[in-house]
Parts: sequence; structure tokens; C-alpha cells
Amino acid sequence: MSEFTPTPRILSIAGSDSSGGAGIQADIKTIAMLGGYAMTAITAVTAQNTRGVQQVGAMHPDLVMDQIDSCIGDIGVDAIKIGMLGSPEIAMRLAERLDTFAGPIVFDPVMVATSGSVLADEATIAGFDALMKIATVVTPNLPELAALTGRGQIDSEEVFEAALDLARKYDTTVLAKGGHGEGDQVIDYVVSASGKLASFGHSRIDTRHTHGTGCTLSAALATLLAMRQPLTHA
Repeated sequence: MSEFTPTPRILSIAGSDSSGGAGIQADIKTIAMLGGYAMTAITAVTAQNTRGVQQVGAMHPDLVMDQIDSCIGDIGVDAIKIGMLGSPEIAMRLAERLDTFAGPIVFDPVMVATSGSVLADEATIAGFDALMKIATVVTPNLPELAALTGRGQIDSEEVFEAALDLARKYDTTVLAKGGHGEGDQVIDYVVSASGKLASFGHSRIDTRHTHGTGCTLSAALATLLAMRQPLTHA
């Protein structure tokens, strides 16, 4: 008789994307496709599409916390994915609320949409500090990595050094996504605070359909970590 394996329960804390390509909607699809059970705490409602973000309305922090408590207090949560935050108040309240959470936390430090629209102001980005301290994995793209480490920009030779700086500062693991780099090869780096490194290279896909790729990756990572897969495999 085969042993019963519980379905992993994933809570996505992020913004809603009206086009369905990114944010909460992308997370739900990804988690379900990988065999997880998706729950959500919506931080903001956006009017957006592949061309840009037309409007953003942040949720009240109390409502965001209530959504989280409703999921954790009843269904239970095995892993958490954090995306767009909506406001600095949400960022700080979230860090306090999740400080004692025992499962994996994947933090995608969303600053700018793929279309170029700003999704986090300077005050909200300042609130990232507290979340990176409790995150299991932080998944910045290269522009986000540059901003988080105080660099103007990052070239391919500086990615490991910048990722290591971030990992050591917050005692976390950093998945530095290489999609914003140049060349035919895309290289993603996984760097721990101890300096351990794994890298994954693949040919760049020539496509304009990149809306929601970061959301999809972080949701997939949270789901597979909830399944207790090793980080580099996930």
C-alpha cells in the first residue's frame, strides 16, 4: 500500500494582475500545475496588462494580515511566496507577522513590472530589509539586485559578488536571475551566505512574452520547497 503524501499548501502574498499573466493569478496557476494547493493574501489590486500598469490600489494592512491569519489558522501553510507588497506598512506588518513562521519563505523583491511600470516606491523598498531577514530565498533580477546592494548596475562579472553581499547581509540564500543580462546565454546564480554557489545556464529564448516570469518562478520555487525538494533542484 502506497504511503499518502499530503498536498503542499502554498500561500501567495502578492498583488492581483487583471490580465492574469503575473501576480496572484500567475501564482495560483503555477502552484496548481505543480500539484500544490494555492491560497492567497492580496496586497494590492492592479489594472495592468502586458503593455503596462494603469492603476494600483493597495489593500489596507489589516485586511492583508486577516487574509494571512485566515489561511494559517484554518487550512495551514507549508510554504509562503511573497511578491508585490503594495505599501511600506504592509511590508513591515508582514515581516512582524511571519517572523515565527517555520516553513520556507520565498521573497521576490518586486520593484518594476516587466513592462517597466514601477510597482514599489522607495519607502516600500526600504521595508524589504525586514523581509529579507526572514526569507529562506530572495529572488532578485539583475536591476533589483543592483538596487538592493547599492550598485548602479551589474554586469555579468559582478553578479556573484553582489549576490554574495546580499546573502551575507541578510543571512539568506539569493537566486540571482540572469534574464536581464546580455548575450545568448542566460545564467542564474544561487548563492548562500556561506559562499556556496550553484549556477544554471541555458540559451536565451527570443520572445516578448516575458510578463509574469518572475512571479511564476518564485511560486514554483515555493511549491517545490514545500515538497521538501533540495533548493538547487527546486
